[in-house]
Amino acid sequence: MSGVGELDRPGTPGGPDGWPPAPAGSGSRTRAASSRRGVADPVKVLMHRHRALCERAVDPLEIAAGLEAHGLTDRTAARFRHRDVFSLAEEMYARVPRDADRPPASAAPQAPREPRAGVLLALLPGVLCLATVLGLRFTEDRLRLAVAALGVLAVALGLRTALRHGPLRAPAGSFGVPTRTCWLIAWALFGDRVLREGLGNGADGPWHPATVSALALALACVPAVWCARLFSLGARRRLATSRGLKEFASSTTPLLLGVFGLFLCALGGLLALCGALLGEPAVYAGAGALGALLLLARLLTAHGFAHAPAVALGVAATAEATALVTVFAGRLPGCSVLATPVRALAGSWGTDAVPALACASAALALLIHATRTLTRASAHALPPGSP
Repeated sequence: MSGVGELDRPGTPGGPDGWPPAPAGSGSRTRAASSRRGVADPVKVLMHRHRALCERAVDPLEIAAGLEAHGLTDRTAARFRHRDVFSLAEEMYARVPRDADRPPASAAPQAPREPRAGVLLALLPGVLCLATVLGLRFTEDRLRLAVAALGVLAVALGLRTALRHGPLRAPAGSFGVPTRTCWLIAWALFGDRVLREGLGNGADGPWHPATVSALALALACVPAVWCARLFSLGARRRLATSRGLKEFASSTTPLLLGVFGLFLCALGGLLALCGALLGEPAVYAGAGALGALLLLARLLTAHGFAHAPAVALGVAATAEATALVTVFAGRLPGCSVLATPVRALAGSWGTDAVPALACASAALALLIHATRTLTRASAHALPPGSP
């Protein structure tokens, strides 16, 4: 997609002519919109503001996506004597003088090819986590602690490397939320045991992390990258064939929901596989909800919407921390009522219900937000992660 200039209200152009004289071959195109031209032509002024966008656009939808990205809605388009943004973009596209050598309007913008290394890097967190889990099973005492520390560091570096390439890479200048994400992952590893201790249901013996959840989530980087790539390619293909913003949104929403459901199925299969291989029970609700939350948060961030994921991750982490604090505070004299909600929830559905409820609620909110933002044409004006 081409760059978009600043959008502002109609005003007086900077020169006597808002657009340079058209070549002789473009007279038939410019006469189609001559009835709208006048001394105070708002469309002409808007074209002057977005000259670069109009000159580089290969179809009207590209102009519409650029205008939408800067907040121009159908209601705003009425000020320019058009019923919606797409009809306004069609007139702007028709008015632009073009040479015969310019590509035709049907030329679809092609998504850049992701290097194979970017996709293969998604295997890195899962491979390192698997090596760490196997190392923990064959070591003891201090050596076991050293393997755990090195394994956590290696997986973190592998995950960082994987997310810096491919369709899930964040655009330049976006802010991360490592503290909130680390808290959610730490809860997936040890939260269930800590909560059981607070409720007085903990078992004696050494503490072991939830290796099934950790390994499944690390391996889930592969389907997450593939699903994000599938969504990106499908959205750009629809962007090239749609005839309006509403048509694009209506065709992209099922794609987003389908990709999200595909990832959940893949994560569920990984949880079952890791549980069978390690001989431990799989925590489907908590790990599944966390995986869904992390995927949606990263997908939104990769397309330039970083504020909502930060809020959702913060709310989920705060909910888990609050549950833990209230449980231990309820052990103080006269404060048992504080732990009543968490105790009732854990008693009915198990301790896994606490992270499942927190992460699932945040993931549902992000999913609703994603169906409103990631289905806009402006969200796919540039490849995910592009500066």
